[in-house]
Amino acid sequence: MNWKTEETGITVTDDAGTKVAEVLFPKIGEAEYTITHTWVDASLRGQGMAGRLVEAAVDQIRKNGGTPRASCSYAVRWFAEHLEK
Repeated sequence: MNWKTEETGITVTDDAGTKVAEVLFPKIGEAEYTITHTWVDASLRGQGMAGRLVEAAVDQIRKNGGTPRASCSYAVRWFAEHLEK
């Protein structure tokens, strides 16, 4: 698996270069980002990939000096379960 982290998103590709997961978090204010989309290929579902993506997004947002928010239904549930994040 290859993880590519950018300012407003993270993409995961397999060894053949095919996208297998992604999370998007556009900047919506001076220092605020919202996680709008989390997607995981069916071949990786049930393995914790979506949670790892959202956690990586939160880490990247904070690295950028921002505050994370969520509008994606998965990310909203993740935040509710991980209040310390």
